[in-house]
Amino acid sequence: MESRASTRVEGTAVMGLISTTYLALTHSPSVGALAEPSDVVDITIERPALEEYMRLWRTIGEPLNWDGRLRTSAEELATILSSSDTEIHLARIRGEAIGLCEFSMSASLGSEIVYFGLIPAFQGRRLGRYLLDIALRRHWKTHHPRHVWLHTDNGDDPRALPLYERFGFQAFAKVDMPETATEADYRSVARSRLAVATSDRGEQGE
Repeated sequence: MESRASTRVEGTAVMGLISTTYLALTHSPSVGALAEPSDVVDITIERPALEEYMRLWRTIGEPLNWDGRLRTSAEELATILSSSDTEIHLARIRGEAIGLCEFSMSASLGSEIVYFGLIPAFQGRRLGRYLLDIALRRHWKTHHPRHVWLHTDNGDDPRALPLYERFGFQAFAKVDMPETATEADYRSVARSRLAVATSDRGEQGE
C-alpha cells in the first residue's frame, strides 16, 4: 500500500511502474470472528503521538520501502493524526506497539485502509489477520462505510493480497502506477474506478 523509490542505472534515475491492485470490501467480515492468537494482544483505537506513530510506521514500512510519510511534513502529519477522519487501530503486546491498521474516511470514497502491517519480529504468528479482523469489525460497526478499500502492489508482502481476498475484498482495478505516485494519485484512481465498479454492480440492491 505504498509507492517505491526509483532505481538507478549508471547514475541516472529510472522511473518505473508498479503493478497495483485496488480492492474493496462492501460488507463487514461475514465469517465468525477469528480466535484469539496464542500471544496476548490488545487492539485499541488510539491517537498515538507523532513520535510513536513514526517509530512504528518506520519499523513496519522500511522492509517494504514505504515512503509516503517520509514525504509528508511533520505539520501535515500531525493534522492527519488528529483528524476525526483518521482512525488508527494499534496492536500492543505487553504495552509495546507491534502493528497498526489505519483508516482514512471520506464521504466520496468510503473508508481507505491507508496503512496496515506488523513489525517484522511479530509476523508469521497470526497476529496480522487478527488485527485486520478486529479493526474491520469495529470500524464497520461504528461508521457503516459504503465500502472499505485499499491498494496493494508487487512490492508488498506477498501474503497481503491473499489475506485481503480471504476477508472478502474484491479487486476493482489493476493499474500500473508510477513509482512517484502520491496518496492523492492513488485516491484519484480509486475515485474513478470505484464509481465504475459501483455502477456495474448497481449497488447490488439499490
